[in-house]
Amino acid sequence: MAEDDDPTTIRSLALSPGDAASAYAYTQENPGEAVLRVTPPFHGRMRARLHVYQRDDTELTGAIHIPPESVITGDVIDDYPRLEAALEDATPDETDEIRKRHADAVEKWQARARESILEATTIDTDDGPQLVELKQIG
Repeated sequence: MAEDDDPTTIRSLALSPGDAASAYAYTQENPGEAVLRVTPPFHGRMRARLHVYQRDDTELTGAIHIPPESVITGDVIDDYPRLEAALEDATPDETDEIRKRHADAVEKWQARARESILEATTIDTDDGPQLVELKQIG
């Protein structure tokens, strides 16, 4: 492995709290998955960016995918508003109003998530999990 392809050189990740909140909400509400992505060449300080995909291409690209739930505090993740639960006992007449309330609840949740970014997380490397600092930007 070339030195610039070695993720163990990463010490910190710069990320937008909005990207983390949006990635988690996207995955809950849509098909596909959203993550925070870091691409080679790797160095001590890296930028993690929002990435949405249908097929995982990490083997091909060498990228690292960081699940957004690994950078947001667990209590906030647990409080994500679940549309399915709200629609469970709804009548057809109530569905539109419930969806509007859910959209508002997701917006409020995202604001809370942006304020709940952890100070560190782990990334997966060939040598095992590695602790990296999280630096908020934006």
